[in-house]
Parts: sequence; C-alpha cells; structure tokens
Amino acid sequence: MNIIDELEWRGAINQQTDEEGLRELTDEKSIALYCGIDPSGDSMHVGHLIPFMILKRFQLAGHKPVILIGGGTGSIGDPSGRNSERVLQSMNKIQENADKLSAQMRHLFKAGSDESGIKLVNNYDWLGSLTFLDFLRDYGKEFNINTMLAKEVVATRLDTGISFTEFSYQIIQSIDFLHLFKHEDVQLQIGGSDQWGNITAGLDLIRKKEGADAKAFGLTIPLLLKADGTKFGKSADGAIWLDPEQTTPYEFYQFWFNQDDRDVIKYLKYFTFLSKEEIEDLEKQVETEPHKRAAQKTLAEEMTRFVHSQEALDEAIQISQALFSGDIQDLTAEQIESTFKDVPSSEAPKEERNIVEFLVDVTGIEPSRRQAREDIKNGAIRIKGVQIKDVDYTVSETDSFDGRFIIVRRGKKKYFLVHLV
Repeated sequence: MNIIDELEWRGAINQQTDEEGLRELTDEKSIALYCGIDPSGDSMHVGHLIPFMILKRFQLAGHKPVILIGGGTGSIGDPSGRNSERVLQSMNKIQENADKLSAQMRHLFKAGSDESGIKLVNNYDWLGSLTFLDFLRDYGKEFNINTMLAKEVVATRLDTGISFTEFSYQIIQSIDFLHLFKHEDVQLQIGGSDQWGNITAGLDLIRKKEGADAKAFGLTIPLLLKADGTKFGKSADGAIWLDPEQTTPYEFYQFWFNQDDRDVIKYLKYFTFLSKEEIEDLEKQVETEPHKRAAQKTLAEEMTRFVHSQEALDEAIQISQALFSGDIQDLTAEQIESTFKDVPSSEAPKEERNIVEFLVDVTGIEPSRRQAREDIKNGAIRIKGVQIKDVDYTVSETDSFDGRFIIVRRGKKKYFLVHLV
C-alpha cells in the first residue's frame, strides 16, 4: 500500500497541496520530509505526537524523516490558536527546552542511530546568523502583505491585533522549508491543520527561489477531536505529557485504557503501527464484546511501550492490576508515591495508634469515631490492601511502605495516602 493510501485509510490526512503528485513521488523514490516543534515547553504531550507518528510511518515505508526543533522560531512564537501574544521566553530557557525535546525525540525515534533513518536539526543553526537586512532583502521582498493578511492564522488575529514579530512567523517558517529543501533534499512538510498557511507560504518561497518546477509538497493532519466534541489529549487533570516525571507511565497507560469505545479505533489507526487486519479485528471486538475492552488494552500497551519502554509498561500493568484487585502489598514505596500522588493525603507521626484514633484524629479520613467504628465493622476499611474489621487494631509502621507511606482504602475506590513523618 502506498504511504499516502495508508494515511488516508488511517484518517490521518486533512489537506494536501498536490495529492497525485505526492503519491507519484513517493512511489518513484525515497523522499525526505520534515515536521517541526517549537521548544515552548520542556516536554511534548500526546497531542504533539500525532504528526510525528506520521513521520514514523514514512520512515517505516522507506523514506527519510527530519525532525526540526525550533530553537529559532521558538524565540518569537507561533500565533496560531491564540487571541493574544505569546509571552517570550529567555534564550537560555528556549535552549534548555530544546535540549530536553531533542532528548525526548532521540528516545522516541532513536534519532541519530544508524538504523533510525531519522535526522534531528535545530533551525537556530541557520536563523541565528541571519541579519535583519538579509532577512528583508533576501526573504521579506518575496512576501506580499495582502497574501500574508489573508492567511487564516493571521486573519483570525486582526480584530484583537498581532505584533510584527508573530506576523513574521510564516516568513521564518518558510525559510526553514527552503533551507531544508536545499540542504537536506526535503520535499515534504507535514503539520497540524493550523499550519496550512505557513506550509503553503514555504512552498511559494521555494518556487520563487528555486524555480516554478521545484518539487515540494505540503500535507496537514486533521484536528483530532473526541466523540464528545472536546479536544483530544487532555484529561481531567490537564495535559498528558510524554515526560514520565510529569505524567507517570501508569497515568499514561490509564489515559489510553480509559478511552471511549467511540474513539478507540480511530486512535489505534492514528497512533499505533498495527496492521489494517489487526485493527479491523479489534473493531469487531469492540462491537461484539465491548466489556472486555480489548481495543483499549491494546492501545494502552502499544502506546506505553512506544513512548516509555517494555519495563514501564510491565510496571503500569502491575500497578493497574494491584489497584483493581486491591492487593497492593507488593508495590514499592516509589510506585505508591507516584501512583497516589493526587489522592487526598495527610501526615502522621511514626508511632502506634488505635485504628479509630488513626482514622479520625491523626488523618481525618473519618469524620467521627462512630462513623469510623461502623466502617471498620462493615469491612469498609483496608490498610495496605488488608481488610481491617477489628476496632481495637493498632496501626503501626509495619503497615507502611518502606516506613514512608500508609495507604488506607475506604469502600471500593476511595484511597488516602498518609505520609509518615
């Protein structure tokens, strides 16, 4: 299957500048293509991942992806999707973010290794030495203000106002495409649907500088929405980050596992490298046995393994099974700390206490002694996964994880984390 046909089957194409021309080109030879990301933060989230999964598909089809880290463009800011100016970051912060994103890309795509076929570049390397006069003479002269104003990314900002800095972003991104076309033989740029104006501006610059017959193409991916109409990539607690320090592998796994039946097949097509036959089989299972959540389980496993590692996936599954069964004794203190970081918590001294006293006076988990005794007798209280039904039970450091935490569960799902101090 041609790579363009595969992307269409996966629902991963929004717009193309020349569909037939690109299909013919990718049939004829291996091409170089690129996608960029600005270092406005120190980690990607799952929404950022979509176009880079397209790069990976091109790589698997024998093409040559280039990942551009926008150390130059990130210093001025892309105006898309906002009604106000971006707050500029210091160059030191931009460089720090660029370094972290580069490391993340190398981890995800093994960029730089001989077998990856993926190259990392930073546009500060060529934009940083560009003088203002050269910018105006060599590039600014090629852009018509009326055409620039008509671009959707700019037109949507005209009522609220846009600075010359952000207005010029499309010129600078166009310089990137031209540079990569000339020096890396890049013939295709891909990006989100909001990048269409910037991509076409780059194509115009290439043809003005390199001739009308220059073979260069643009492709954008659709805006990914959930079945309820909300934007993909967010959870109740915010963005789902690829950095394990910001979103743990367990949380990452659960994000994918908890996807709606209406969305899961779409996400399998977008984010995994499963075959058409494998995805169609999972689609049938969603229809006939939705309670087994086979598609969600597969999606969570594929994504956690790809973004983190097999070891991280194994640990996420272990934690998930432990929480589902309530059998948490074998979890480590580190797993407890990361897994229960967002549950209600309190502090307690490292000393023995009667369980009623512990639940009411020390931690405040129970509102009164009467309620505490009632919950204990009814079997609603578990400490370290063990059901406690004795109102005279003594809570001690032996109930803790490595002398650091005590986990109390009330009822089926309400967990409380007690820090021992």
